[in-house]
Amino acid sequence: MCPKVFAMMTPDAMARGNDKQKMPETLLLGAHMSIAGGTPMAIERAVRAGCSVLQIFVKNNNRWKGKPLVEEEVRVFARAWKNSRLCSIVAHDCYLINLAAPDGSLRRLSIESLLDEVERCERLELSHLVMHPGSHVGQGEMAGVEAVSRAINEVLEKAAGYRVKLALETTAGQGTSVGYRFEQLRDIMSGCHEPERLAICLDTCHVFAAGYELRTREGYLATMERLERTVGMVKVEVLHFNDSKKDLGARVDRHEHIGKGKMGTAAFRWFLEDPRFAKVPKILETPKGKTLRLDRMNLAVLRSLAKVHGS
Repeated sequence: MCPKVFAMMTPDAMARGNDKQKMPETLLLGAHMSIAGGTPMAIERAVRAGCSVLQIFVKNNNRWKGKPLVEEEVRVFARAWKNSRLCSIVAHDCYLINLAAPDGSLRRLSIESLLDEVERCERLELSHLVMHPGSHVGQGEMAGVEAVSRAINEVLEKAAGYRVKLALETTAGQGTSVGYRFEQLRDIMSGCHEPERLAICLDTCHVFAAGYELRTREGYLATMERLERTVGMVKVEVLHFNDSKKDLGARVDRHEHIGKGKMGTAAFRWFLEDPRFAKVPKILETPKGKTLRLDRMNLAVLRSLAKVHGS
């Protein structure tokens, strides 16, 4: 049975002292799974797909409010996790949230919804809540970045003492979204009062579509150097593994199966061989089918690239 871990095994995480913080013994590969039927069902799906890590929504991702997370569901979720081989489970926020929005009802709903999801993650003992920074909707990128920092400060202040981290996801730069440049993520964190409660989720499709080269060894190393100079490699605590339907710098967010898009397989090999990411959960958000066949297919491709079989 695989021990549970918190991503990156940071010193503060190690200090929490439960069995979810032991070192991983397997390749940390998984996928986003549906919570249809309740959050414990996502664990069952992940196990059947052969995942060692998992990402879920903690409520309906297209609604502002979800049904209450009752204590029985929390207990069943914890028991299912303990009995599984899953090393780490993270969450993704709902698609309606926009912390970069100007003052108004959308911004207020976004802050309240994010706080609700943070509370749900805390109850489920999830390590990270991955979040899109948001879209500035015409007020300008600098104003959008500042708006995200202010919103995060409000959420973290109300969630004082919570262990779950907010993981800012790199974006493709589509429309008026912010967070497609590493410098913008740096500035969001710089504007937060508790940057130690923040992390980065690096999405391969988004980074590539934003204009960062990953296909060649030289391009990968240059991109990682840029990342180190801005936010710092150590802040990357979640990875989303997705190929891209669109080409380098297209600034269009369209995910593709591993090796079937414009990135190809080499980029994923660089990540899998990079020891700095060995303890970081690597999660698929590739196109889904009616069964788990496509997830199994993409996981098999990644394992073959890593030369790890049967993990």
